[in-house]
Amino acid sequence: MSQNLELFPIGNCAASALIDEAGRYVWACAPRVDGDPFFSALLSGGEAEGEGDHGFWSVEVEGMAQTRQAYLRNTPILKTEITDATGASLEIIDFCPRYRQFGRMYRPLAFARLVRPLAGTPRIRIRLRPSVNYGEAAAARTVGSNHIRFIGAETTLRLTTDAPVSHIAEERTFRLEEPLAMFLGPDEGFDGDVGGATQRMLRETQESWRGWVRTLSVPLEWQEAVIRAAITLKLCAYEETGAIVAALTTSIPEHADDDGKARNWDYRYCWLRDAYYVVQALNRLGAADMLENYLVYLRNLIDQARGGHVQPVYGVGLEPVLTERIAPHLSGYRGMGPVRIGNQAHEHLQHDVYGQIVLSTVQAFFDQRLFRPATVDDFRALEPVGDRAFELHDKPDAGLWEFRGREAVHTYSSVMCWAACDRLGNAAMQLGLLERARHWNERAATIRANIEARAWNDELGRFASAFEGDQLDASLLQLVDVRFVAPDDPRMTATMRAVEAGLRRGPYMMRYAVPDDFGEPKTAFNFCTFWLIEALHLSGRTEEARTLFEEMLGRRTKAGLLSEDITLDGAELWGNYPQTYSLVGLINCAGLLSRPWSSVR
Repeated sequence: MSQNLELFPIGNCAASALIDEAGRYVWACAPRVDGDPFFSALLSGGEAEGEGDHGFWSVEVEGMAQTRQAYLRNTPILKTEITDATGASLEIIDFCPRYRQFGRMYRPLAFARLVRPLAGTPRIRIRLRPSVNYGEAAAARTVGSNHIRFIGAETTLRLTTDAPVSHIAEERTFRLEEPLAMFLGPDEGFDGDVGGATQRMLRETQESWRGWVRTLSVPLEWQEAVIRAAITLKLCAYEETGAIVAALTTSIPEHADDDGKARNWDYRYCWLRDAYYVVQALNRLGAADMLENYLVYLRNLIDQARGGHVQPVYGVGLEPVLTERIAPHLSGYRGMGPVRIGNQAHEHLQHDVYGQIVLSTVQAFFDQRLFRPATVDDFRALEPVGDRAFELHDKPDAGLWEFRGREAVHTYSSVMCWAACDRLGNAAMQLGLLERARHWNERAATIRANIEARAWNDELGRFASAFEGDQLDASLLQLVDVRFVAPDDPRMTATMRAVEAGLRRGPYMMRYAVPDDFGEPKTAFNFCTFWLIEALHLSGRTEEARTLFEEMLGRRTKAGLLSEDITLDGAELWGNYPQTYSLVGLINCAGLLSRPWSSVR
């Protein structure tokens, strides 16, 4: 098991939070996932103790002896049981309301906590200390008869409760003799009985999530792991706009910072590449709702680009400018700063994005389940994306690993540009636009010829990660996934052999093994290990692939999730969390490796 990042996400596709093993809220942003953290203790450098600390929400049991946590089945609703030294115990249920109401999805910026005694009479203290301006200060508050208002940097939240308000405001220790409810949500009056209303919200939220899970086409094996990954990918969607963020956190470093070159990034934005992989994985499970909502986001971006440059990353509200800056008042995860807000990648040239836009969209021309299948007009609007792909397929960019200090003509980017033209040809044929199909197929053939001539290293007998180069990176394993080469193509066999020899470290796969802008990488990239597992299976090494897949499952947190990176000895997870890339890999590999359902029928 991992030694850290033992955090349980909750959410409703508008609000999200991370809860630690003690049942504390340690991370939650408002009013959006990329907003100011109301709860920031995760990046405060240590435990939140002492009168001056803020950025957390705890329910503390006097004499706490044991804590157990688990999600309610097939939901992101978390149950925490805490037992004290005398055997008295309580249960905390944490969730963000989500269910259909008045003909639409009710998903407020709100967090519900239900606390009830299970045995004896535990003594508890509730400490609710939101922060403002990325940990600079505690939020100002006003106290009412049955509520407390917390005035944040970007929004105001109101706690409504049936607990004695002064107990919470003064952080008194008191006996828990009956259930209590807390609803931290919009700054507006709470109609009705808060206890009864939150219990109803809990029931309906549970039914809503279990209903969604019931629509998934899961593999026979590893169902619990796949379902948890799918639920968490959905939590990374900002449903109002259709955006999908890469992770819920910022600035959890890619490895322990012992060289002063912290690889700390803000992942609370929508990378078109990451989102493509998410909808691809969920499509394989039959979750068409995520695809449809993301396509709305993409169509807005395409309109916004007007046939010109498309960035690799945007804000969840389609914001193009994500200026990167440092948050000076947070010391960082385990004290390893800096904490970054924004991401410089919005300035990068990453030409693979044109392929990811088309690859995400093309299913809509074929899938009759969708409420809004793609039309000829949608195809016409998408063609300028293909034009950009053709124009840029042999031009230098920062690549999918977002190198900040150098550019090259990256093979992965060029292959994705080929995929854009190839899939536009498929869509044109489906629509009966034969002349446009010929046009795009010819362009795809031109790009293919260029890649095969310039990315192939004849001396080494394999593909290289950049044109006229000799270096390796794990993205070469994706040549099979996008159908550029067949898994049994001798060129792919040779390339895979070289990638495995050069980048595999025991069970794990690195992105690349050469110094970048911040020195030599020190951790493996979990998504790349899943790419290796796929490649092993497709090349006939299925038993080895299954063994490696079980290894990765064993490295998940207690919440059943993965972050971005792992130490080469497998002892610790690093990087932002939960990482969509890693969960995508888990879903894809489970689907490939599982025994078929027919084997038990």
